Amino acid sequence: MAITKRTENDKIEVVNKWNIQIRTATIIEEDGVEISKSFHRHVLQPWVSSYDEETKKWSHSATDISKEDADVQAIANAAWTDENKAACKVATEKNIPSGN
Repeated sequence: MAITKRTENDKIEVVNKWNIQIRTATIIEEDGVEISKSFHRHVLQPWVSSYDEETKKWSHSATDISKEDADVQAIANAAWTDENKAACKVATEKNIPSGN
């Protein structure tokens, strides 16, 4: 009786041209038969953005995707054109945190 555990990106979606949604499945198998499956999701955007309340300005730094799987990197590199990255910044900057 061999129990194995593996993970795989079973769903990768591009939403709003720049949000990359990744669903990772963790699969437990016994003798090659799946006995359990669970999911984890995370979302990537081309920028890590923050708003400085003192200066009332946004800052954006490029998202590091080097630790993502090759399939996720390929999709992000294709989706994150200069035009889409600029549109992401504009959309982010429209959302000034409350109280400002």
